[in-house]
Amino acid sequence: MTETLHKTPLHALHVELGGKMVPFAGYDMPVQYPLGIMGEHKHCREQAGLFDVSHMGQARYVGDEGALEALLTCDLSEIGAGEQKYTLLPNERGGIRDDLMVSRPDGEGVYLVVNAATKDADFAHIEAATAGKGTLTRIPERALLALQGPAAKDVMARLCPDACKMVFMQCGEFTLDGTEVLISRSGYTGEDGFEISIPEADAERIARLLLAQNEVEAIGLGARDSLRLEAGLCLYGHDMDENRTAVEASLIWALAKSRRERADFPGADVIAKQIEEKTCQKRVGLTLTGAPAREGAEIADKSGNIIGIVTSGGFGPTVNGPVAMGYVNRDFMAPGTEVDILVRGKPRVATITKLPFVPANFYRG
Repeated sequence: MTETLHKTPLHALHVELGGKMVPFAGYDMPVQYPLGIMGEHKHCREQAGLFDVSHMGQARYVGDEGALEALLTCDLSEIGAGEQKYTLLPNERGGIRDDLMVSRPDGEGVYLVVNAATKDADFAHIEAATAGKGTLTRIPERALLALQGPAAKDVMARLCPDACKMVFMQCGEFTLDGTEVLISRSGYTGEDGFEISIPEADAERIARLLLAQNEVEAIGLGARDSLRLEAGLCLYGHDMDENRTAVEASLIWALAKSRRERADFPGADVIAKQIEEKTCQKRVGLTLTGAPAREGAEIADKSGNIIGIVTSGGFGPTVNGPVAMGYVNRDFMAPGTEVDILVRGKPRVATITKLPFVPANFYRG
């Protein structure tokens, strides 16, 4: 049976730009443009790249925030007006249903951005748990663009100068080319940049305006993946899922201190025990030579014992070599530890490497 794929408001523009379209999370999305994944990656690191992330889920929650907070790992009282937090949606085992952004860009409740593949399940879960206490309004009629790279600030300084007054993880409501938009200073590449939520009717016009800037190139899913991998950022469904906890995924920082103390989020007892007793495995970075290691490759110690598995891998254009992330047993997680990655049954030497592989360039003022 042929899968019917959704299209974002920028689908025709992707095709016009020569995007190579592939199925992704139920959408027909560009994996690369004529510049190629390597060229797009380097351009984003050196100038600015424009990503269509309209397939992600956007929603607004208004009502009893305690009911929503009970599902998350952040402290909503710590998110003031114009602020944003990265948080997790855990299950009762401490596993990760999804990771998401929650923000207060204006005076109307909180704004949520969740992953594309999980958005229907996420929203249904939130709606069921908060029924009668709050209202979750899905917002499928908005597009979402990400402008990332060191020159992103120069572009925004021309087109929306007020947005450049924000620092990393701040957000707000702005006017961009005559359209009311929500902008956060954040992204998924390790670079300074902005995520822009736009009414779908204005999405293509604003995307064309951004692409008309000398610094900006369109970037597809391929370079998005290599950029986030170099930045040490997890990809949901690969580096984290319902069977991995925040402790195992090295995401303890996404658990608010107040929530850990109150132990009032799903799976808090599991998390507390893992913090106290240490987990068996943790997410680490890996560097190696030769061809990249791919997801699913086994990791072995020098005696051939299996000690972990690769969850993401590829060539890092900025690092100029293969990089990977994976889970290894605790005894092998120290940076500098040599392990083997089994590729077609043959061991290839890899070294446990501190994440991220490239320094983060977030603008913190």
